[in-house]
Amino acid sequence: MIDIAGHTYSLGDPLVIAALAGGALLLLIVILLIAALKAAGRSAQAAEPLIWQMDQLGRAVEGLGRGQEQLAGTVSAVSNAQAHGQAQTLQAMEHRLSAVTQAMNDRLHQNAMHNARALAEMQEKMNAQLQGGSEKTTKSLAELQMRLQAIDRAQENITKLSGDVLSLQDILSNKQTRGAFGEIQLNDIVSKALPSDSYSFQTTLSNGKRADCMIHLPNPPGPIVIDSKFPLEAYEALRRAETPEQARAAQQQLRTAVRTHIKAISERYILEGETADGALMFLPSEAVYAELHANFPEVVREGFNARVWIVSPTTCMATLNTMRAILKDARMREQAGAIRSTLKLLHRDVELVVERVGKLHTHFGQARADLEGIGTAAERAGKRAAKLDNFDFEELAPEDSQVVPLKRPE
Repeated sequence: MIDIAGHTYSLGDPLVIAALAGGALLLLIVILLIAALKAAGRSAQAAEPLIWQMDQLGRAVEGLGRGQEQLAGTVSAVSNAQAHGQAQTLQAMEHRLSAVTQAMNDRLHQNAMHNARALAEMQEKMNAQLQGGSEKTTKSLAELQMRLQAIDRAQENITKLSGDVLSLQDILSNKQTRGAFGEIQLNDIVSKALPSDSYSFQTTLSNGKRADCMIHLPNPPGPIVIDSKFPLEAYEALRRAETPEQARAAQQQLRTAVRTHIKAISERYILEGETADGALMFLPSEAVYAELHANFPEVVREGFNARVWIVSPTTCMATLNTMRAILKDARMREQAGAIRSTLKLLHRDVELVVERVGKLHTHFGQARADLEGIGTAAERAGKRAAKLDNFDFEELAPEDSQVVPLKRPE
């Protein structure tokens, strides 16, 4: 590298090589000129050729100087061009660097905006989730509070039910109160199944015995008695039995109690000519009823033979519904005469309606005929009026009549 007038030139540049070659040539010429001047003093004969050579050498030097000037101009142009190219390259690099910087700034701005939007959306989602979680938590707490209130109410009901169970145990532990419990349950079932005029409670019969309930059925079969019985002690003894001996003793106790009740009902509440040929024994416990039919079928058959039918709350309701149908059929038979009379009157009313409709149809036919006649007469009258409107009175006048001509007024 060579620095000339503040410019740096490379030794491999052709222009630099040419300039160096010119300089070397000029140096050689100078050396030759010095050598020639030295040789001038040696030989006078060679003066003229030397002058001629000097002249040629001077011209060559002038040409070399012009070439050097051209070379300097070329080097200067190349230097200017290289400086201009470097300036353009630098400007282009600065412009590109500015564009890259702007692009990076825009990209960074876009990334910042995108991150800001993503952060805002994430924050909104987190707020929504937090709000939803808060609402769900509030709702869950409200539901939990409601369930706790329901549990409190259930606890109160359980406490009340426990008290009722204890009261029921107290009731069932006493024979009289247990009988009253069965009567109340029987009254409730009967009052729900039958009309109020078809039964009576605590009815006294001709033998002086008082029945818990009497259903007033028509003959046959006649009034039927329902008596409430509750052999709870024998059933509880059967449930508490732990050994075969205790179980057999409890079974015998239950069998004896039920047979006693069947006999008492058959003797007290089946009266010939006053009640139906049978009675119902009401057991207010489905468990006792199921135990009898499952394990004591002979007792149930003895009740059938004694014309005493054992019923539970469920079967009693079914039996009472059958009695309700019987009562309804009997009342329909009682009202059959009145129904037939009403039907006869209704049939007569229908016949009168038919007769009046026929008369009304006749009147409508006559009115239609009159209207048609009126229309025909009106049509004839219209035609005659039109004909009169078109008459020529001179043509219609008789031949011997004198027609008075019309004159203009004077």
